[in-house]
Amino acid sequence: MPSIRTVVQPPAAWVKSSYSNAGQNCVEVAGIATRSGLIGVRDAKDKAGPAILLEPAVWASFIGEVRAGRLRRG
Repeated sequence: MPSIRTVVQPPAAWVKSSYSNAGQNCVEVAGIATRSGLIGVRDAKDKAGPAILLEPAVWASFIGEVRAGRLRRG
């Protein structure tokens, strides 16, 4: 698997899911302004921490699995 290193600059517009409640078990997502159009995912509790960077097709596949109910918590 190739390794990609990048820095997410502050202008990235991080968004928390509307399904998130007041709890702290949330993730935030941002479209990262790079030539490759990667999607950033990070822990909402650790805004200065690392982000996972996904290709758009991988992100779409993940969202499809979530919407279909094929991923379980726990």
